[in-house]
Amino acid sequence: MLIKNSFEVAQPIESVWVFFQDIPQVAACLPGAELNDLVGDDKYVGKVAIKLGPVKLQFAGSAQIKERNDSAKRIVVDAAGADEKGRGQAALMLTASLTPTSTGTKVDVLMDLQLSGAAAQYGRGLVSDVTQVLLGDFASTMQARLGAIARGQSPDQIAAAKSASGLAIGVRAARMALTRVFKRFFLPYQSMAN
Repeated sequence: MLIKNSFEVAQPIESVWVFFQDIPQVAACLPGAELNDLVGDDKYVGKVAIKLGPVKLQFAGSAQIKERNDSAKRIVVDAAGADEKGRGQAALMLTASLTPTSTGTKVDVLMDLQLSGAAAQYGRGLVSDVTQVLLGDFASTMQARLGAIARGQSPDQIAAAKSASGLAIGVRAARMALTRVFKRFFLPYQSMAN
C-alpha cells in the first residue's frame, strides 16, 4: 500500500539533510523503533514494536539506504522485518525528499508498505491512519532533536520517541477515521442545505 505524507520542520534544509544521514538518530524519532547496529555499507539492524488493538507486534529486521542523492536532497531506505513470534512480516520502501520553505524545510514522505500476517488483517484504512499518527509523532520528535542540535546540545538529551502505545494510537486513528466519515457523509448534505 502506498502512503504519502508531508510535514515541515523549522530548520534549514542543510541541517535536516545532515540529520537524515544519521539513520539510528532518524529511527529514534519513530515511536517503537530502535536501529542501532551497523552491519554493512549503510545497512542497520534493529527492532520496531507497535501495538494495534489487542495485537502487539515486535519486528526484528534490517534497514538499508538504497539511494542517497545529495543534490536533490532525497534518500531511499529499504526496510524489512519479521515479527519475533512469527505472526507476520513487513516490508517498507521509504522515500524522503526535502525542499526548502520560507520557514524551514518540507519533508515529503512516500512509503510503499507491505504487511502480512496479523498486521495485515486490520485493513488499509486503519493501517493508513495509524501510519499518519506515527508520522506525526516522528515529525514532532525530529523537530525537538533538530532544535537541540541547533542549540548546541546533544540530540541524545532529547528522549527517543516512546514505544508506540496501542491505546493512544488507536484513539487518534479512530478520530481520523470518524472525521473522514463525517466529511464524506455529512458535509455534502450541509452544502445542499445552503
